[in-house]
Amino acid sequence: MTEWYEQSFGEDYLLVYKHRDVRGAKQEVHQMIGWLDLGKGSEILDLCCGMGRHSMALEEAGYKVTGVDLSDVLLREARRNDPEGRITWKKADMRNLPFKDEQFDAVVNLFTSFGYFEHDTEHLKVLKEVRRVLKPEGRFIIDFLNPEYTASKLVPASERVDDGQRISEKRTIEHGFVKKRIEITMAEGDRGEPRRYLERIKLYSLKQFQGMLREAGLTLDAVHGSYDEDEYDILKSPRMIMVGRRV
Repeated sequence: MTEWYEQSFGEDYLLVYKHRDVRGAKQEVHQMIGWLDLGKGSEILDLCCGMGRHSMALEEAGYKVTGVDLSDVLLREARRNDPEGRITWKKADMRNLPFKDEQFDAVVNLFTSFGYFEHDTEHLKVLKEVRRVLKPEGRFIIDFLNPEYTASKLVPASERVDDGQRISEKRTIEHGFVKKRIEITMAEGDRGEPRRYLERIKLYSLKQFQGMLREAGLTLDAVHGSYDEDEYDILKSPRMIMVGRRV
C-alpha cells in the first residue's frame, strides 16, 4: 500500500506550496544559528529537506550541509537550485538514514516534517536515528506545529487559483491527526478529472514529545513559539520549535 507521503510530495506539491520563499528560509536560519551555537564548518543534516531552501541558507552561512528527502521530485528541485553542488543531497527514509554513527554536529527537521506515520513506534524510530547520527552533545531542532493552536485556528476549507489551476483544501482533525485533503482541477473550461491528495500529521503535545525524546536518548533544552524567539505558549504560539541535544 502506497503511503500518503509517497503520493503527495510530487509535481503538484510544487504548485500547492510555491509560495514558500527563500528570504523566509534565510531569516529562519539566522535564528537557528543562534540556537544551535555551532562553529563554522560544522556538519548539519537537514532531515526532510524538501526543495532545499533551508539547506542552501545553512550552507551560505558557513556550514557543511547534507540534505535528505524521500521525494525524487523535491530532490530534483533541490539539485536544480544548487548547480554548483555545494550540498550533499541524498534520498532516504527518515526512519533508516544512510549515515554512519555520530556523523553530524546537528540535525534540523523543519516545517512540520514529522508525524507522518500511523504509529508512535515509527516516530520513535526517527528520533532514535537522529540520536544515532549525532555526535555526543550534538544539537537538534525539530520545528513542529503547535497542536493546541492548530486546533483552535483550523480553517475548515479554502480555495484559490494559481497557474490556471484551482486548488481546494479541506482540513479536519480526526483521531489525533490533522488531515488536509487537497483537490486540484483546471480553473476554466473542461476541468477534467480532479487530482486528489491527502496530508496527515500526528498531533503530538509538548509533553508527548518530551517522553519520546527521552526514550530516544535526546534531551530538550528550549522550546520557542516562533522564529521571532517567542517563548512557547500552548494556546498562542503558532509553532513548537524544540531545541535540544544528544544525551
